[in-house]
Amino acid sequence: MEDNSRIFLTFFLLVLIAKQSSAAQHVVGGSQGWDESVDLDSWASGRTFKVGDQLVFKYSSGLHSVIELESETAYKNCDLGTAMDSKNTGNDIVELNKVGTRYFACGTSGHCNKGMKMKISTVAGKYAPSTPASALTTSGASDLQSFASFLLPAALLITSLLYYLL
Repeated sequence: MEDNSRIFLTFFLLVLIAKQSSAAQHVVGGSQGWDESVDLDSWASGRTFKVGDQLVFKYSSGLHSVIELESETAYKNCDLGTAMDSKNTGNDIVELNKVGTRYFACGTSGHCNKGMKMKISTVAGKYAPSTPASALTTSGASDLQSFASFLLPAALLITSLLYYLL
């Protein structure tokens, strides 16, 4: 019976590790980051974004920000008054937690109208949740989710190693 428990625990850990490794981090704008000089729509159109992936916005804090807009109309018109979320740390992470289209723009006056905006479509990933989570996450919640997603597999791995050794 003890061997079956060990096999199940090992299998469970492998599934968790595989889930973590399947998610991708996309640095928006590539090496140039979230910047006016980047054709962000072209950058986004060449990528596949899956549920579980993360967008990483790297930019000079104070010069730019990241605003998530609620609709395509707001995106096309650069209507920053419809912001669903706003980030301004210069190293922001957005979790792609549901299937659908999302719209992002720079919150600095005039930048969106100069093309500093991006539309992405998220598709179901191999490990997509059956019930989508809210699209709105604050940077604090995003950081907590990132930490928690690392902590659980690490704790399980350590627990299983101790179990085998003792």
